[in-house]
Amino acid sequence: MKIRTMRILVGMAVVAAMGVIALGGCSKKTPQPPKTINQVGQEGKPGAGAAKPESKVIELSYSIFFPAPHIQAQTAETWAREIEKRTNGRVKITTYPGQTLTKAPQVYEGVVNGVSDIGMSCFAYTPGTFPLLEGLDLPLGYPTGLAATQIANDMIAKYKPDEIANVHLLYVHAHGPGLLASKKPVRTLEELKGVKVRTTGLSTKIVECLGGAPVGMSQPETYEALSKNVVDATLCPIETLKGWKQGEVISYVTDSTCIGYTTAMFVVMNAKKWESLPADIQKIFDEVNKEWIVKHGQAWDQADQEGRDFIKSLTPPREIIPLSAEEQAKWKKAVEPVLDNYVIAAKEKNLPGEAFLKDLEDAVAKVAKPAGK
Repeated sequence: MKIRTMRILVGMAVVAAMGVIALGGCSKKTPQPPKTINQVGQEGKPGAGAAKPESKVIELSYSIFFPAPHIQAQTAETWAREIEKRTNGRVKITTYPGQTLTKAPQVYEGVVNGVSDIGMSCFAYTPGTFPLLEGLDLPLGYPTGLAATQIANDMIAKYKPDEIANVHLLYVHAHGPGLLASKKPVRTLEELKGVKVRTTGLSTKIVECLGGAPVGMSQPETYEALSKNVVDATLCPIETLKGWKQGEVISYVTDSTCIGYTTAMFVVMNAKKWESLPADIQKIFDEVNKEWIVKHGQAWDQADQEGRDFIKSLTPPREIIPLSAEEQAKWKKAVEPVLDNYVIAAKEKNLPGEAFLKDLEDAVAKVAKPAGK
């Protein structure tokens, strides 16, 4: 009897032990197949099969002082769209024409301080800030906007002035020969004496030497100043008579191409923003910039022709007054002090003004048309 009882107890213990083992086995996780390299990659890094995050779009703001309908604002807009196209959308540029982001004289500092990433305006709107580059605007007889634009870029590439070292220069462009547009006819140098003329930058000194009374202001202010007789005339490329509608408030244009000055306009980018761009995107910018130097120059010449056509279409048509050979010689002699003073001022600041001017004169002479042609 005792032996039977012992056997029963032993059997029950064995069954209990097997149950415990079975329960323990059920608590373990079901083994999983090892993950492949495509799932986890080597050393736990995302593998080739993992979805890659999309590259973040680089968004840039572009302040343009020209009004949106102006051909130069439109040319800037096509430049922005071309950058976006060639970067496959990795760069997105939002343009702000018509001084909607920064006013014309503040565009450059706005880029330096990051108010905008890119900016277009005139060096001349901040006199004294760009003492060497002021030479680009001298009354040297520039024949066309394309010539002025190409010469300006070549000169900056050669001299690499420190005065623009706090930004990254994309390119510059420059208008065709500055002429005298007035409410009353000016056929001789004597008739210009005492006439209030809208100017900017170095053109102020040009008017002084010609005997006029310069009144400094930017292009956006000029239409109202002419219409309200704040000024009697403006020294400007003929394109502004259409592009800024100034032909509506003047009656005469004196063709003073013999002393045709230009106004160099910068397109610059914030230095830190430029440095942050990937190298391949910087290369695309450089490639597009070279093409748009020519496009801007051609746009200036197209605009000049449209300006001439515009003033002829007005009622009554505005008269274009040619200067005689004798008068041309007088006007050229009158502005010589502007050139001399530029060289003196540059020398005082230890800048190579004399060499800069000599290179400019040589470059203009190569492309200038003979008088009367």
